[in-house]
Amino acid sequence: MSAEKIRHIVCPHCAAVNRLPAAKPAAEAREAKCGVCHEPLFSGHPSPATTANFAKHIARNDVPVVVDFWADWCMPCKMMAPVFERVAAEMEPDIRFLKLDTESEPDIANRYRIQGIPTVMVFRKGRPIAHRAGAMDAGSLRAWLAQVTAPAA
Repeated sequence: MSAEKIRHIVCPHCAAVNRLPAAKPAAEAREAKCGVCHEPLFSGHPSPATTANFAKHIARNDVPVVVDFWADWCMPCKMMAPVFERVAAEMEPDIRFLKLDTESEPDIANRYRIQGIPTVMVFRKGRPIAHRAGAMDAGSLRAWLAQVTAPAA
């Protein structure tokens, strides 16, 4: 058995848990495909979160998971959508990005007491570690994510 460290990554398409070498360079990790459905593990786009896949994504990914809680009727959410998309393209595969429609998935939004949208919440190993309500520009989102996802010293 190899002593190489691995990290678990949940497929955004079929929710299968995949194993990737932790030392794999980001450029190579971006090319990784799911061992079950053979779709890319990273697309550079946020993936939709649903009741069916949310718990597995936040609990089984070994990278931080950032969730944008949003709704179609919310103008600040619409303004922030391209920002979230751009930052996802920049920061994957070190962070998994999900979008959760609070109108379609109200139980999840209620569980995390989402009162205003957009709200961005960061999870690590199934636990929320940070959240921030309100739209952000790309620089603010990038800086905040770098701060809250930094490894503990």
